[in-house]
Amino acid sequence: MEKKNSVNYVKMVVVIAIGAALYGLGGLIGVPIFANTTLKPAMAILAMFSAIWGPVVGFLVGFIGHILTDTFSGWGVWVTWALGSGIVGIIMGLFQAATKHDIEKGVFNGKDIGIFIIMSFAANFIGYMISAILDFLLYAEPMDKVIVQQLLTSVTNTIMIGTIGVLLVYLYVKKTSANSNLKEED
Repeated sequence: MEKKNSVNYVKMVVVIAIGAALYGLGGLIGVPIFANTTLKPAMAILAMFSAIWGPVVGFLVGFIGHILTDTFSGWGVWVTWALGSGIVGIIMGLFQAATKHDIEKGVFNGKDIGIFIIMSFAANFIGYMISAILDFLLYAEPMDKVIVQQLLTSVTNTIMIGTIGVLLVYLYVKKTSANSNLKEED
């Protein structure tokens, strides 16, 4: 029993490391849309890792990955926005509970896709609203600027998650459900 739990923690650490690296480095690829705000396809990676492995993995992939992006982009680390990405990961990590663990059952149907997209908008809106408010309070950033950043981020991230993220989760479910049908020979 003890060995099983330690394997799960090791797997979790590996998943977090891979997810944070993919999200962090993938975050360097984007189209600028506003002050320090980009259209980031890497949001799909954060959503996928969160939805598949849960809120703890989602938070750490989002938080650590965002810090990696900020570090390598040259903007400086914005902890408030890294926290926002972590919150997005937490909320998207609740996807399994919202769908009664459909992914684990090999299901990702139209209802699940709708829930995934709605959750992605809510996650981005809440997570990055907290970032915007903290920027205003801690860094004296202009309120109109951070609200525009937050709204643009919420909408564009939802578009990325609703297209690329849905495809990634669909491919994951298809691959894992195909592999689960394989039987071991005696």
